[in-house]
Amino acid sequence: MTAETKDRAYHSISEVSAMAGVEPHVLRYWETQFKMLRPKKNRAGNRMYRPKDIGLVMTIKKLLYEQGFTISGARRKLLDTRRQSSRTSAGSLPTEGTAKLLKSVKKELEDILSLVRKTS
Repeated sequence: MTAETKDRAYHSISEVSAMAGVEPHVLRYWETQFKMLRPKKNRAGNRMYRPKDIGLVMTIKKLLYEQGFTISGARRKLLDTRRQSSRTSAGSLPTEGTAKLLKSVKKELEDILSLVRKTS
């Protein structure tokens, strides 16, 4: 893949199939089996894959070809991974470093508030 190809926002199905090492018909089939794989289509109806779509294609290929999952097993694995990542990112507790930073910001804001009250 050339530097020009890497920097582009969209890639054709033939480029993505070459990157993944699978035929274009395999990518079209995966679109029917994995609802999260939905590349944009241009005016002519050609599929245009974004970097996130390409990442998903590579993940699907790894699950199917390297780890030996079935289509339904790979689908469940991807859905479980997405659910876990959304749960941890939405409800995660702040780390120790983040907690310290928040305390220092709070202290600075309290100092600013006290200065404002003194000048009023």
